[in-house]
Amino acid sequence: MLRTANIGVCDIREAAARERAASTAGNRPLFYFRFGVDQALPQERRTPVTPSSSSRYHRRRSSGSRDERYRSDVHTEAVQAALAKHKERKMAVPMPSKRRSLVVQTSMDAYTPPDTSSGSEDEGSVQGDSQGTPTSSQGSINMEHWISQAIHGSTTSTTSSSSTQSGGSGAAHRLADVMAQTHIENHSAPPDVTTYTSEHSIQVERPQGSTARVAPKYGNAELMETGDGVPVSSRVSAKIQQLVNTLKRPKRPPLREFFVDDFEELLEVQQPDPNQPKPEGAQMLAMRGEQLGVVTNWPPSLEAALQRWGTISPKAPCLTTMDTNGKPLYILTYGKLWTRSMKVAYNILHKLGTKQEPMVRPGDRVTLVFPNNDPAAFMVAFYGCLLAEVVPVPIEVPLTRKDAGSQQIGFLLGSCGVTVALTSDACHKGLPKSPTGEIPQFKGWPKLLWFVTESKHLSKPPRDWFPHIKDANNDTAYIEYKTCKDGSVLGVTVTRIALLTHCQALTQACGYTEAETIVNVLDFKKDVGLWHGILTSVMNMMHVISIPYSLMKVNPLSWIQKVCQYKAKVACVKSRDMHWALVAHRDQRDINLSSLRMLIVADGANPWSISSCDAFLNVFQSKGLRQEVICPCASSPEALTVAIRRPTDDSNQPPGRGVLSMHGLTYGVIRVDSEEKLSVLTVQDVGLVMPGAIMCSVKPDGIPQLCKTDEIGELCVCAIATGTSYYGLSGMTKNTFEVFPMTSSGGPITEYPFIRTGLLGFIGPGGLVFVIGKMDGLMVVSGRRHNADDIVATALAVEPMKFVYRGRIAVFSVSVLHDERIVIVAEQRPDSTEEDSFQWMSRVLQAIDSIHQVGVYCLALVPANTLPKTPLGGIHLSETKQLFLEGSLHPCNVLMCPHTCVTNLPKPRQKQPEIGPASVMVGNLVSGKRIAQASGRDLGQIEDNDQARKFLFLSEVLQWRAQTTPDHVLYTLLNCRGTIANSLTCVQLHKRAEKIAVMLMERGHLQDGDHVALVYPPGIDLIAAFYGCLYAGCVPITVRPPHPQNIATTLPTVKMIVEVSRSACLMTTQLICKLLRSREAAAAVDIRTWPPVLDTDDLPKKRPAQIYKPSNPETLAYLDFSVSTTGMLAGVKMSHAATSAFCRSIKLQCELYPSREVAICLDPYCGLGFVLWCLCSVYSGHQSILIPPSELETNPALWLLAVSQYKVRDTFCSYSVMELCTKGLGSQTESLKARGLDLSRVRTCVVVAEERPRIALTQSFSKLFKDLGLHPRAVSTSLGCRVNLAICLQPHRLGKLAEQGTSGPDPTTVYVDMRALRHDRVRLVERGSPHSLPLMESGKILPGVRIIIANPETKGPLGDSHLGEIWVHSTHNASGYFTIYGDESLQSDHFNSRLSFGDTQTIWARTGYLGFLRRTELTDANGERHDALYVVGALDEAMELRGMRYHPIDIETSVIRAHKSITECAVFTWTNLLVVVVELDGSEQEALDLVPLVTNVVLEEHYLIVGVVVVVDIGVIPINSRGEKQRNDCSDGL
Repeated sequence: MLRTANIGVCDIREAAARERAASTAGNRPLFYFRFGVDQALPQERRTPVTPSSSSRYHRRRSSGSRDERYRSDVHTEAVQAALAKHKERKMAVPMPSKRRSLVVQTSMDAYTPPDTSSGSEDEGSVQGDSQGTPTSSQGSINMEHWISQAIHGSTTSTTSSSSTQSGGSGAAHRLADVMAQTHIENHSAPPDVTTYTSEHSIQVERPQGSTARVAPKYGNAELMETGDGVPVSSRVSAKIQQLVNTLKRPKRPPLREFFVDDFEELLEVQQPDPNQPKPEGAQMLAMRGEQLGVVTNWPPSLEAALQRWGTISPKAPCLTTMDTNGKPLYILTYGKLWTRSMKVAYNILHKLGTKQEPMVRPGDRVTLVFPNNDPAAFMVAFYGCLLAEVVPVPIEVPLTRKDAGSQQIGFLLGSCGVTVALTSDACHKGLPKSPTGEIPQFKGWPKLLWFVTESKHLSKPPRDWFPHIKDANNDTAYIEYKTCKDGSVLGVTVTRIALLTHCQALTQACGYTEAETIVNVLDFKKDVGLWHGILTSVMNMMHVISIPYSLMKVNPLSWIQKVCQYKAKVACVKSRDMHWALVAHRDQRDINLSSLRMLIVADGANPWSISSCDAFLNVFQSKGLRQEVICPCASSPEALTVAIRRPTDDSNQPPGRGVLSMHGLTYGVIRVDSEEKLSVLTVQDVGLVMPGAIMCSVKPDGIPQLCKTDEIGELCVCAIATGTSYYGLSGMTKNTFEVFPMTSSGGPITEYPFIRTGLLGFIGPGGLVFVIGKMDGLMVVSGRRHNADDIVATALAVEPMKFVYRGRIAVFSVSVLHDERIVIVAEQRPDSTEEDSFQWMSRVLQAIDSIHQVGVYCLALVPANTLPKTPLGGIHLSETKQLFLEGSLHPCNVLMCPHTCVTNLPKPRQKQPEIGPASVMVGNLVSGKRIAQASGRDLGQIEDNDQARKFLFLSEVLQWRAQTTPDHVLYTLLNCRGTIANSLTCVQLHKRAEKIAVMLMERGHLQDGDHVALVYPPGIDLIAAFYGCLYAGCVPITVRPPHPQNIATTLPTVKMIVEVSRSACLMTTQLICKLLRSREAAAAVDIRTWPPVLDTDDLPKKRPAQIYKPSNPETLAYLDFSVSTTGMLAGVKMSHAATSAFCRSIKLQCELYPSREVAICLDPYCGLGFVLWCLCSVYSGHQSILIPPSELETNPALWLLAVSQYKVRDTFCSYSVMELCTKGLGSQTESLKARGLDLSRVRTCVVVAEERPRIALTQSFSKLFKDLGLHPRAVSTSLGCRVNLAICLQPHRLGKLAEQGTSGPDPTTVYVDMRALRHDRVRLVERGSPHSLPLMESGKILPGVRIIIANPETKGPLGDSHLGEIWVHSTHNASGYFTIYGDESLQSDHFNSRLSFGDTQTIWARTGYLGFLRRTELTDANGERHDALYVVGALDEAMELRGMRYHPIDIETSVIRAHKSITECAVFTWTNLLVVVVELDGSEQEALDLVPLVTNVVLEEHYLIVGVVVVVDIGVIPINSRGEKQRNDCSDGL
């Protein structure tokens, strides 16, 4: 995938080759994803492209296979020129550059909120500074001059898309002068409202337009104003005045006007660009269309028109349909249309339901489902509905049950109360059917009765039945569906009067006359195709030639041929159809377009249609096509036809053109530019306002205020001929259909409501309307507006285009970290290689950066034909966006560039100097905080009848127990069936240990102090071998045996421990003995270098002459080797004194004595697991029920069944055991209950671990087994580490609370602010508050243990509101590392550190874990308040990023939540990049879906940019025996 940082574009191939080579070894990641990083030059050093440098591209015209909608030769050349400039700058990596360095304000109060409104000039006047605003006349003169320069005709017509005469530069100079005059006003920062002085009242920023208020006077009592404008009489006493002033002072910082994320991590707010263009013009005036002429013979309603033509001219052709060969298939005459529509009307009203209960009554809604190749049937059904006075809702034919967007259509039908669907015979047969022949209910659709409208299926109406034909009124005529940006579907209602008026307005604007022929290529069910081809045509008795989409696909010239054949006067097309005709056109001689007086371009409002219009005119001008015939129009579902260019006979009057600066448009300002510039948008007018309508443009957001003349706004229309509402949605209707545009003085411009068209544009000189984009396509990125269509056009202009399909590109924005981010998704051609595609993608990024000055967040290529389509073949945008956000898009190539476009991250943290020794220390206070320290009970003060206390050594305790209670069972081992496999009494253990001691001395010839490696499976042999070593004076080291199925990876670790521990001998069972010498072992390690191996299955019969007794309690008892979570193999030395103290501490904490039974399901090789398995029973005399965790793989219920069977009160397990039970027994709780499993006697279930407690796992375990009697507070955790194998164990005495029946939440869980934690601060928050992190107490501090929280860098003590390293002082601390690597200097202070100030005498051991202490409300048995210790994470694993401390587990938790297919995750840093490794439970095609999701979630929740995402198979992330992730291994693997 793409390389970053110090690797350039040129290295993509080598990088890919290296990756492929590397990935063949070991566990190959499915996908390795590296992000693009910005290495472009800063904006200042860019050289502008001069005309001469771009002119050399003019020769490179590519062949005829051009784009349909978005083709622009000039734009393509601009893009090529931009890319050439990138090449000249030797771009290192294909990433857009950051536009400007952000001005970072030091405090929030010095920050002025960004001002995107045009009112910034007025704001100066609120502060009494009025010199800034120019007089309106001055402004308007300049504007007039500019307008005349800006938009003017062009007499020449070339293939270029933007043809204007030069002269923009003069206007630009004059504009510069205007700007120089205008930007003088003082932009002072808002006053600091957090401090209050009595000299001045607090200034409140008022909305623009309001003036400073003058305080009125009442009588002779002068009034003063408090900060919030409440008048206060001056006659009140000074005391009250003082109180008023106090109340006036804000209690807390006031709410900001902009988004503040939090105290220390304030997101960067985009500073307004001081050079950004602002509108300078006068306020615009609303534009009236010509008067709608009252023509005497216009019919009173559309049905009346149909009746008139159906009876007067029944033979006149109304509609001709075509087959796929272009032959006329059927001619519908006006007579047939009239009779068949009547028939349909009669049948709808009288033949559905019963006479008493008809299914459809006048005013009800019915849906029309007709395919695009059958306009005749649709027309009959539509007019049938109008005659029956029911409301048709035309929709697309649902092709499958899961059609893109079809579910939303279903919701519309449901909300309209539709129960009947009218359809044609052929369509009805083609619908998906169930096996019984029923049409199934489509997803989200209401239950429908399908009604076929063909005449042969209908009853004839009686002779005396006639439809009731009324004059047009305010009843709803039809509902047109509209798909919103988010994919939801709304129904726009059009009344009968609006329908008729619209037809009249179109007739007048287009100059329609009776019996004209019109060729329609558009969809006849909605929009321009419906209005011209179905409605207005009938009003004027016109003949429509309908060209189906299927014919256009076969023969793109078909519509031009029909225009010639029928000598059609009018054609309705889209720019796509013109483009296709150009591509297919090969000098056909018989083409003559001179009959055309009007070529309506339905998508003429799309600025990019201009190139199709120009190119079409250029080619077909020689075939009789006149320039003035091309009539672009603008329309919207809400406002119907917004504007249309009138056909003129005057060929000297050229159409309006404007070359606008793309940069200005992003700020909503119209600025003229010259064609030579790269970033310009050429727009054509869409004609004049419709007859009888008024139009204005208002600001797109906020209150609908009129725009200035040089400002882009949303066009609004006031007319009868518009939609009236969104069906059933009164709130949305109010916002769209009932808008009252306001003047700058605050009053409405008319009393009549306007309708928002959803089109962005302006009204130019001569009342010409210009559209530059749609509201739906608007993406506001960092305060600048970009149009999706413009981005698509730039992407399509990047050559060569052979890697992706034209017209199959989706551009949308997703919200990430409080700003919109641009995403581009395109379909890749099957034959393009990954390398080609990446090259194209990087060029697209460069082009968009150069032309639009905006970064692209993600560019994804998907396989051909996989994007969801609309019924007419376009890309379904909202569905594509939904798939992207869900992670179901399955791209085959992804390029993420968060580095370049995410510029609002919080400022990196500057480390503050911590409290030094000079701090005033009063008792336990550090700078006003309690010092974070706590301790367990004092071992010296505890009185108990502990007989074992009088022995210094465990070997002596065992001998004493063998004499006093020889037959007391100490250990019981269970097998996978839950039956007793083995057990040991005190005397059995003693005798076995004696024999092993003899063996060590005689066969092994070992001296006291020699090291012995014990390689045993979990069981009784291990315990006997351990005590045998003690009896012989040897130092045992327990080692996990190699896994028989995985010798290659597990045996080297065994060998390493044996060598590092300097073992003189290795003891094991006969089975493992053979394994160590097997052929597989020889392949993994050098088996000749094993020390002598003793097999304890064959023991000598005799007893030793004497049992060894150590001379000094401080001598070594055993070595504890373990691999830490950071992948470090560390052995620690445990002395006899520490071992005995450890056992005593656990005995006191857990109240262990001989009559107790404890169930242990842990690995017995290191840490607390080993101590509980081997040592505690001998010291305390209790019975240990041993359950090897490996046995749970065959029987997950083994541990819990044993706990239940033996009525155990205390049990210990690991997280991996708990996870196995939660996952493996989740669905079996009922059957376990039936088997008699009862956990109600469990008082404590302790999870033994060396990490932050996994609260989600413990909670789900508690919840799952609550029904089996497990008390919710029974589950707790412990904390151990290398320097002290158990610091905390066993919860606070919750047993007593439980017995008193105290309910309520677990008191040992707190919620801390994750963002404060990154700054090493602890801030408690409420559960569920944003950024809260639940932390669970790590158990109660053991007796004899003291804890302090220290700063890991300065070694000073910290207050309890700080996160620091946990330091521990205890008699059972380990005495040091045992290692032969000689790097002890690095860890020398781990076991003997002193605080830099305060108590500098005590020797502490550093645990390497970060945590904090909290004093809780609970009290100990001795009445003292309980201090809870919370572990946050390992210091070695914490990542320093952007000056803050992050813990991998927090990021991993977020990532796992991001997608259902992510099963596990590991996060670490690698060469300053944040790396996320995810395990994917799914197919390989899903792998790249995860990359954007992972990036989003880490940005949103942690403010970090991911550098590399690696997707691997399940089980690849290494996990140690305790179930902890080995992130360092991942890092080494990478």
